[in-house]
Amino acid sequence: MRKYLFYVLTSVVMLSLASCSATKFVPEGAYLLDEIKIRTDNKDIKPSSLRMYVRQSPNTKWFSLIKTQLYIYNLSGRDSTRWGNRFLRKIGDAPVIYNMDEARKAQEEMVKAVHNMGFMGGSVHCSTKTKKKKLKLYYDVTAGKPYIVNSLTYDIHDPQIATYLQNDSLRSLLKKGMLLDVNVLDAERQRIADYLLRNGYYKFNKDYIGYTADTVSNTYLVDLTLHLNLHKAHVNDSAKVHKQYTINKISFVTDYDVLQSSGLSSININDSVHYKNYPIYYRDKLYLRPKVLTESLSFAPGDLYNERRVQQTYSNFGRLSALKYTNIRFVETQVGDSTKLNGYIMLTKSKHKSVTFEVEGTNSAGDLGAAASVSFQNRNLFRGSETFMIKFRGAYEVISGLQAGYSNNNYTEYGVESSINFPNFLFPFLSSDYKRKIRATTELGVQYNYQLRPEFSRTMASASWSYKWTSRQKVQHRIDLIDIAFLYLPWKSKRFEEDYINKGQNNIFRYNYQNRLIIRMGYNYNYNSAGGSLLNNTIASNSYSVRFNIESAGNIMYAISKAAGIHQNSDGEYAILGIPYAQYLKGEFDFAKNIRIDYRNSFAFHAGVGIAVPYANAKTIPFEKQYFSGGANSVRGWGVRDLGPGNFAGDGNLLNQSGDIKFDASIEYRSRLFWKFQGAAFVDAGNIWTIRSYANQPGGVFKFNKFYKQIAVAYGLGLRLDLDFFILRFDGGMKAINPVYESGRDRYPIAYPKFSRDFAFHFAVGYPF
Repeated sequence: MRKYLFYVLTSVVMLSLASCSATKFVPEGAYLLDEIKIRTDNKDIKPSSLRMYVRQSPNTKWFSLIKTQLYIYNLSGRDSTRWGNRFLRKIGDAPVIYNMDEARKAQEEMVKAVHNMGFMGGSVHCSTKTKKKKLKLYYDVTAGKPYIVNSLTYDIHDPQIATYLQNDSLRSLLKKGMLLDVNVLDAERQRIADYLLRNGYYKFNKDYIGYTADTVSNTYLVDLTLHLNLHKAHVNDSAKVHKQYTINKISFVTDYDVLQSSGLSSININDSVHYKNYPIYYRDKLYLRPKVLTESLSFAPGDLYNERRVQQTYSNFGRLSALKYTNIRFVETQVGDSTKLNGYIMLTKSKHKSVTFEVEGTNSAGDLGAAASVSFQNRNLFRGSETFMIKFRGAYEVISGLQAGYSNNNYTEYGVESSINFPNFLFPFLSSDYKRKIRATTELGVQYNYQLRPEFSRTMASASWSYKWTSRQKVQHRIDLIDIAFLYLPWKSKRFEEDYINKGQNNIFRYNYQNRLIIRMGYNYNYNSAGGSLLNNTIASNSYSVRFNIESAGNIMYAISKAAGIHQNSDGEYAILGIPYAQYLKGEFDFAKNIRIDYRNSFAFHAGVGIAVPYANAKTIPFEKQYFSGGANSVRGWGVRDLGPGNFAGDGNLLNQSGDIKFDASIEYRSRLFWKFQGAAFVDAGNIWTIRSYANQPGGVFKFNKFYKQIAVAYGLGLRLDLDFFILRFDGGMKAINPVYESGRDRYPIAYPKFSRDFAFHFAVGYPF
């Protein structure tokens, strides 16, 4: 305990010394900008909404506590020619010196912002408080009485647009009694412009919309008028009603070169074909089937111009792996005062074929090995942007720690997998309109894997048929229509059978080392409020995600077995062609939320539960479908698959540290440090349990009156390297509550820590949630 007390005191002394040196490079007569506070007297004006107008920000703090980079900078000497000093200054942050002019400019911009919110009489008072060479800056906002919209009038001289806006009035952001907020007024201008762009008004923009605000005498009430101006092509032209455009003709150009083509007339094409009245121009050879092109359109000749459908068309073509770029242009026809648009879909071909080689090192519980793979990909197999992939993989590893009685200690693996992805919904009896609406992709896959270990040889073969699609840019769906997996063990060593499979009637071992057939189907739902990419950069913005998954296996086979009167085998299982099949129902739910504190710091919360229930033709869950706890994405005070089930301490056998029920919960404080590094402090909780009681997993069964006492807790720190395309994560976790023990010092290692016993290090790619 004295050792830990010494570490704490040493840390306090070092931080105190660093604090004293914070003003080392602050010139005489100047002040270090130590803190900025914005205070308001009205809850409708949030300090966070005014933070963007601050022109100077204090030196950044790690985890909102310590100005580490400033202290690193101040560790440098005054001789800037020395390499060590230059290095410390480069990785550190120079002190932010208070600038009065910048503070005054920020004050003026805040006043404008407060007025724009509807508080025309609002004011902002700027004050400072100094201590030695440090300065705290305060902005005190006095809102005053707000201006309220008393009446709302529309001045629209275009009768057609007036009718449109009248029909859409329920979506208007303008209401009587609202604050005269300039931001809301501008948002309404943009909303109207977007609405009209979806209804044929190709040339409309929000600059045609303006406001007049008249105050009622001696009051804070405002009579607001929205003006929608008529169209003028040029300043001196007479005003006319806005044109409503329709699509006239649509043409495809499939060999468009972004770098070489400056206009439609300069495109290098030499042939064309007409398909359903759509001209398709190309050079030398048409690499996509015409039907693929036309079915990717979300608008057609005769339709009113609709900006939303144009963007949907961009999205549809973006899904085609055979294409690199898509550019959609509209040109007015040259026939009189026309309101018709000719559309040109300009497509740039991607590289269709590629070969990839990969070499990797492996480490399985300390056993080192190597693996290599080669894969071939064709992104346009049948001229419909189908993506075909085939991959061959081989691996070798030397296994240590084996008992005597095995003929060798080598592990070898050979495998091949192949898949083909179709960019459309392949399923009979569905209408073309429905398929076009869903825009699902269909994936067919097969896989074969052979493993030879000292204990056994194993062959795994599988085939799958699935669908994936995205809706509203935020929801991802996946349906596994059918997934067939076959596990075949042609050989098991006698020593392995005696020591593990037959010893103590180990049900889990026996079940998972027998030939097995798994025929399953499932559905996965994934929602992310941030939309677009689901990359979990939690410091960027507030967001949350919800994931739900359900799958079942064996039900159809069980019904066939019953109907056909098939006899059960000696283990009480039905079998197809002598191969018993698994039967279970599995469901998972996961929720994660990110709360942004400021542009450098955020909180992230996560909770997830899962349950897998074997029934009818099965007494346990296949090993690949069971839950494990501990590791980089679970309770990080334990190693991977090293926790549970329940208060089971483990016996060195990974199969025995698996379960049918899982609970995980985490909270992380994430902070940008410097360069591409981020830091995290976290607390994790969770465990796994079994549904049934097994002799080889004592204390592992789930019980309502005990499970909450068996939830493990860990805490720790993490370092993340953000390389834009992916994130390297290094986490160190310490046990806080160990459910293996029911009481005493060993149950609460947070109070009696022992580094060699309680620490676990994890390396992973990506955030844990």
